[in-house]
Amino acid sequence: MKRTVIALTMILTLLSAAVLPAGTLASTPPAPAPAARQLTLPIVGTVVGGTLTNATFTPTRFVTQNGNLALQGTLVGTLTNTATGVVTTIVRTITLAVTGVTGTCEILDLQLGPLDLDLLGLVVHLDQINLNITAEAGPGNLLGNLLCAVAGLLDAGGPLSSLLGLLNNILRNL
Repeated sequence: MKRTVIALTMILTLLSAAVLPAGTLASTPPAPAPAARQLTLPIVGTVVGGTLTNATFTPTRFVTQNGNLALQGTLVGTLTNTATGVVTTIVRTITLAVTGVTGTCEILDLQLGPLDLDLLGLVVHLDQINLNITAEAGPGNLLGNLLCAVAGLLDAGGPLSSLLGLLNNILRNL
């Protein structure tokens, strides 16, 4: 009997919810969407004929510019002309070259298993060989830069395309 009463109560509750106009039943409001996070960098400095104050740079994405890595974003700040004292608020999209990028790229990874040779009574036993050649890219590493560039020539979109995708994913999650 108790089960029948519980079942009837549930059925009546469901039917009344279906019949009542929207808004009659108390409902909890949906949780607000989390605020989008943005990385904002403070900028301090002078420009020709003025000073830049209260300035910030908000990076939006990494791009290639003339085959080099660059960071694009929005510069917001107050520019004061030192000669006239005129204050101007600026909001500009700018692209900054990324310098000093170093890293390594794999050129060759060769693994040979153990090798046993018997050459007319001369027995040669060679254990496993691992040959790993990597190139170091960066300022002053001419051969490393060249080999890393050559190793990435057949990549879709050029050598920086996979790096751009990774950097933009990191930037989105900051």
